[in-house]
Amino acid sequence: MNRRSLLALTAGAAATPFLAREAFAQAATITGAGATFPRPLYERWSQAAREPLGVTLNYQSIGSGGGINQITARTVDFGASDAPLSTAQLTERKLMQFPSVLGSVVLSANLPGVADNALRLTPEIIVDIFMGRVARWNDPRLVELNRDIRLPNLPVSPCYRADGSGTTWVFTTYLSRVSDAWRTGPGAGTAISWPAGNGARGNEGVSNIIRNTPGAIGYIENAYAVVNRMTTTQLRNKGGRFLAPEMPAFLAAAAAADWTVPNFAADTIDLADPAAWPITSPTYILLPIDPPADKVAASRNTMRFFDWAFRNGGDIARRLEYIALPTAAHDLIRAAWARQVRDPSGAAVWTGAAA
Repeated sequence: MNRRSLLALTAGAAATPFLAREAFAQAATITGAGATFPRPLYERWSQAAREPLGVTLNYQSIGSGGGINQITARTVDFGASDAPLSTAQLTERKLMQFPSVLGSVVLSANLPGVADNALRLTPEIIVDIFMGRVARWNDPRLVELNRDIRLPNLPVSPCYRADGSGTTWVFTTYLSRVSDAWRTGPGAGTAISWPAGNGARGNEGVSNIIRNTPGAIGYIENAYAVVNRMTTTQLRNKGGRFLAPEMPAFLAAAAAADWTVPNFAADTIDLADPAAWPITSPTYILLPIDPPADKVAASRNTMRFFDWAFRNGGDIARRLEYIALPTAAHDLIRAAWARQVRDPSGAAVWTGAAA
């Protein structure tokens, strides 16, 4: 290698980090706020998209209610909510919504001697447990369902989220769907009056109760259960099959959902598909449909970010136990961007991935 070549290589090597730093310094930043559930995924997508896309995401996980308030006040570029907004709410706020991924809710129990995913539960038994109608784990109905395992003679101790949460909304919506008594009683919501049990804040608080209380059972997000190696249960779905909480069952729920419904508010709870996990729900992005002139670029970059995530972020989502949407749903979302989000001149903000 001659000296000229060596100098050229040295100069190039020295320039590369500078150019990289310059590129990062020039990267556009978008801001979002809302649901805590998708925060790990959005952070990982942001890290992965930063260099190839030139967009950096600053996401504040302040809860779905806070995210709705911030995007309504237009203090961020997008909001995030685990529960979908109604058509009237979206119209009033001049927003559109679209799902980014799905999450699943599982039941975790502390039963000494019972292996992971060995316990079988039906919708009727789950309702009765959280109604406080099942006193002990060797209840004859539980024993009949679980002939292959030995259930301990322990009190049944249900536990629940004491803070308002999207996870509670998903779980209580499921209970209301499978039980008229629950629907007309405790009902569904992000925070309800529970008939029995003990409450704690966050997935961590509920999990701590389960770990420390033999006989305890509670609902938590699957991603949290996997990361923290919580013992989970099988559930019988609407199709009559007992399923373990595993990715094929989650993907079956995503595939069976109708993504053509207005505002992408697909119902993925208690689906009839015998392969589908019964307790899943999308998490949503809220985007203004009328960005002012100084926010058009941020609006476009928000859509570019999620378009990149849809194309390239599926493996990242699966590694973190999130459920990627079907490709057909991604196409419908892009079409909705082009149709609904307009700049002050009335032109579409989204005109494709290269926009």
